[in-house]
Amino acid sequence: MLQPYVPILLLIVFVVANAIMMLGVSHILSTYRRTPTKIAPYESGMPVLGDARERFSVKFYLIAMLFIVFDIETVFMIPWAVAFQQLSSIAGLLIIEMFVFILILAVGYVYIWKRGALQWD
Repeated sequence: MLQPYVPILLLIVFVVANAIMMLGVSHILSTYRRTPTKIAPYESGMPVLGDARERFSVKFYLIAMLFIVFDIETVFMIPWAVAFQQLSSIAGLLIIEMFVFILILAVGYVYIWKRGALQWD
């Protein structure tokens, strides 16, 4: 009854043993010395300019949410392209559907542009 699960269990045991072995060997063979360079904060090669706990502007979060919304909406174009290739019998309807989708995106983009949401002060 358990015979089909033996390869999966062996794989899990191998992965766990491999992870423990790699951590153990790296801990045994490594030399760890705390130096001022190693404990200094690192941010893209730039020196730290201020406190990390400063408040961000609401504008920053608004831009981030807008990016996520537009990014997620463009991800919907990939399944559409696959369906367009597979459903060639209704290609005209699919093109109209995509133009409506892009029009809605464009209206949203123009709206936030006119409202000044993309202006960074």
